[in-house]
Amino acid sequence: MYSAIAANKRNTVLIMLAFIVLIAVIGFLFSQYYGSTGIFWGTLVGAGAYALFQYFAAAKIALAVNGAHEIQKKDNPRLYRIVENLSITNGMPMPKVYVMDDPAPNAFATGRDPEHAFVAATTGILDTMNDRELTAVMAHEMGHVKNYDIRVMMIVFGLVSAIGLLADMFIRMLWFGGGDRRDSSPIFLIAGIAAAIISPLVAALIQMAISRQREYLADATGAMTTRDPEGLANALEKIGKAGSGMRRQNSSTAHLFFANPLKGQSVAKLFSTHPPIEDRVARLREMSGQF
Repeated sequence: MYSAIAANKRNTVLIMLAFIVLIAVIGFLFSQYYGSTGIFWGTLVGAGAYALFQYFAAAKIALAVNGAHEIQKKDNPRLYRIVENLSITNGMPMPKVYVMDDPAPNAFATGRDPEHAFVAATTGILDTMNDRELTAVMAHEMGHVKNYDIRVMMIVFGLVSAIGLLADMFIRMLWFGGGDRRDSSPIFLIAGIAAAIISPLVAALIQMAISRQREYLADATGAMTTRDPEGLANALEKIGKAGSGMRRQNSSTAHLFFANPLKGQSVAKLFSTHPPIEDRVARLREMSGQF
């Protein structure tokens, strides 16, 4: 189990490096076409600044767009005490607790770090899960906080947004202001256009790969916290049967959720932000013998 956690962390670092390379490639191609190294450095600095802004703002945005509202212990003692007990068990600060009025069983965690963390659960998951299963789900979400997945995903969200913004900006530059540059190699023009078109798709795929890695890691961390992989496996099986698609469809925050909140089964597995529930259950069942 510990080797799997270490492997997932290494894979995430490598995938994050791929983001940096992708942004650098876009900036390099267009700096070559326009004959200015300033574009290259401006691209890196601008993308970093935009990602930093998203890093600080995205958590509150994610809570707002999903209709989450903060609760206190008196509002829902069951959920609040479960989160409180898990915080004590992990030796972590108590995150702010939110509830979403949605019948779909789901939950998510967000924030910058354990000191600025938020966990949210739907009314559907509160109604569907028994105490054992709800504790397992919230342990998974607290695992995201403990492993700093919430920070990783905020950075990734910012980088994906930055790449999309850069690609759109460069396409507009070529279309409206760069078409008459006869002193530049057409190779860089063609490569730049290709990079601007393909890079947002590649960025989205990288984001999905990171999300899948962190879901497996949070499953393992949550199981280690509760010493009850079976409880989490049971919760996943219930969600698999009930469906996790929510009324509010927000693809930009889908990667944050415990299970895929987007409706429809026609999207290929390649484009899913979450590993298949069957795979997650199988891994958890393999862990059961270790406790």
